[in-house]
Amino acid sequence: MPQFTVITSRVIPLPANNVDTDQIIPARFLKVTDKVGLGKNLFADWRYAEDGTPRPDFIINRPEHQGSQILLAGDNFGCGSSREHAPWALTGWGIRAVISTSFADIFRSNSLKNGLLPIVVDPETHAALFDLVAMLPGAEWTVDLEAQRVSLPGGEGFDFAVDPFSRTCLLQGVDELGYILSFSEKIAAYESARPPG
Repeated sequence: MPQFTVITSRVIPLPANNVDTDQIIPARFLKVTDKVGLGKNLFADWRYAEDGTPRPDFIINRPEHQGSQILLAGDNFGCGSSREHAPWALTGWGIRAVISTSFADIFRSNSLKNGLLPIVVDPETHAALFDLVAMLPGAEWTVDLEAQRVSLPGGEGFDFAVDPFSRTCLLQGVDELGYILSFSEKIAAYESARPPG
């Protein structure tokens, strides 16, 4: 899992509410067990015409959003079925943080286990952030996981919450198994000190 410390990026505004995991990555792309290449199918039904050509007006197809790592999403992002492919597709495209008023619990859990940081804000802040993107569309924001803070243009910003275990794993770039394996020497010493049988 890629390490997450600080990212500075332009912001992709996607104000649609109740974006479910089938919209993030349609079911026909779920036959794979490998994350590689899923980014090209992110938001596929919105992103491509029926003949497979990219829709130039869809937000992540626009040239100014290529390389952006922060998605400002509408309410209730990631609802629907519990497919781990949804955060795989988002990170595969390059998104590392999603800001919304709420996330489906399973999507939030899957995101944290796969290097994607879901950031929850209150509705008033959420509305102000969309206004800010509209006013300063090319501005960069900074997400600092160590400080648990998003810094905005002009020096303003806001703090966000993340559970300590997930924060530790993201900062170290490890999943749950990787975290346990980081204690392998201590585990081996404990096991060798125990009497057999």
